Amino acid sequence: MLAASTLTLLPQHCKLCGTEYPAEPIAICSECLGPLEPTYPRDRVYPDRDDIERRAPSLWRYREWLPFDGEPVYSHDTGFTPLIEAPCLAAALGVGRAWVKNDAVAQPTLSFKDRVVASAINAAHALGLGVVGCASTGNLANAVAAHAARAGLPAWIFIPEDLEPAKVIGTAVYGANLVRVRGHYDDVNRLCVQLADRFGWGIVNVNLRGYYGEGSKTMAFEIAEQLGWRLPTAVVAPMAGGSLLTKLRKGFGEFLSAELVNGPAPKLFGAQASGCAPIVRLVESGAAKLTPEIPNTVARSIAIGNPADGPFAARAMVESGGWGAHVSDAEIVAGIRLLAETTGVFTETAGGTTVAAALKLAREGRLGQDDEVVVCITGNGLKTTDVVRDVLPEAPVVDAKVREVAALVAARPAPSAREAGFPGA
Repeated sequence: MLAASTLTLLPQHCKLCGTEYPAEPIAICSECLGPLEPTYPRDRVYPDRDDIERRAPSLWRYREWLPFDGEPVYSHDTGFTPLIEAPCLAAALGVGRAWVKNDAVAQPTLSFKDRVVASAINAAHALGLGVVGCASTGNLANAVAAHAARAGLPAWIFIPEDLEPAKVIGTAVYGANLVRVRGHYDDVNRLCVQLADRFGWGIVNVNLRGYYGEGSKTMAFEIAEQLGWRLPTAVVAPMAGGSLLTKLRKGFGEFLSAELVNGPAPKLFGAQASGCAPIVRLVESGAAKLTPEIPNTVARSIAIGNPADGPFAARAMVESGGWGAHVSDAEIVAGIRLLAETTGVFTETAGGTTVAAALKLAREGRLGQDDEVVVCITGNGLKTTDVVRDVLPEAPVVDAKVREVAALVAARPAPSAREAGFPGA
């Protein structure tokens, strides 16, 4: 067990039935099986814009909206990633303005999962849990292993056996106990539920899930602040378990309630791969219940066939005036290239899914010329180089002679509008 800390956790309550729970490593209501989330005290004092702007550039500048009392112990440098205006991407989408929220450079493991792990590892510390772990499709494995290494905590990481090699290496290098499991993510997750009970570990996306998920809200807070304390009209984000979209909605709502921003909350749009799109299909069908799917897509980082927060994400999209879109593997790869060629940001398959979905939503008329759109990029392309390797042109080899380069320049045609990814070509 860890030494006692002055950092304490807030209690929790069931999101469905309201049953209250103390601060413990539990995430499911024993009364109705609903998800638990932190209970924030009504008398909590929140900072104003000036207070926030004076703080260090990390997610902890919004600490009053996170489920702790006291100062964080670990992961002080996580968060406050760039918000990049992207006029060429806006032109490709046919929208008024576009920005990229670039968590592909998040610290320390180059994905938005650093945000949720920063929250979860501090929750584990506050609860005195000496071992942390996760079930993961890749990015979370990287983040838990790295944050645990920095904290000096042992970690047990469980992943599907066919995960991308770069993500396996990006977990193993931190010295975690890495275990590959035969089956899909949902099989891995079920195993981790049993392991959390058996060993009393802090499995960040299982028994610490209520505290872990709150870290995602900070992406919404940063977007609002980085836009000059205002909100975009639309946000497009990838969906795996669905939690990010629900927390974006919660984050924007909390800043509106605190009167730090004005105006309507943004429309929320969710992106999934066609080979694993249970949340989008729930939105499209209007059904009362989500139908699980068996994943079959290159976008492994978002390939969760039975997403825990799927119904909540579907509700967030519909109630905000947004929608969902699913795209093919070929469109995902094209989305990776379009983002790189228009913004200089290299993203992994989840980001390619998001860009491709934004393009599809724009072509369907769900995003228009008056929209100011933030595209959430949640992971770095260096983690999935294999998906673009075979579609990129091979670089020519020349002697170190000017005339050979001049011949290449003369032979190279200007790119067409279609090659550049612009609509209407």
